[in-house]
Amino acid sequence: MENKIDLLLAFFISMLPIVELRGGIIFAAARGIPFVAAFAVCYLGNIIPVPFILFFIRKVFEIMEKFKFTGKIVKKVKSIAHGKSDKIRKYQLLGLFMFTAIPLPGTGAWMGALISVLMELPIKKTFPVIAVGVLSAGIIMSILSYLIPGFFFSVAK
Repeated sequence: MENKIDLLLAFFISMLPIVELRGGIIFAAARGIPFVAAFAVCYLGNIIPVPFILFFIRKVFEIMEKFKFTGKIVKKVKSIAHGKSDKIRKYQLLGLFMFTAIPLPGTGAWMGALISVLMELPIKKTFPVIAVGVLSAGIIMSILSYLIPGFFFSVAK
């Protein structure tokens, strides 16, 4: 039962902006969830919000901008996204892939999707690129969370 709850938590952690799959896989590894299950659950958790961002974020922002408090939040988020969009602007889809694939703070599927919407990149092209980027980030995080610690702990025994 505990493993199912941990899997569910890893799924929801992976859905969160900023934390995303990176945090989900680290959590799953720390809780002893088997690699394949963790990878699948965290990937799905991270990729599910992307279509919603791609299709609906403009309308959500439009509604939020009508209110003083939430309008400030939208302005700040747009400012951050524009500030991070240089690489994507320069390299387009390759830049978007690199942005989502390299698991660093402030990168990932959420911000990549937001930047692609603000840059008006075509959804038909951006969704697959983001999906492959998240897959790549998942592989990198899995190596860091499962293989490397496993190697060091097995050597120490």
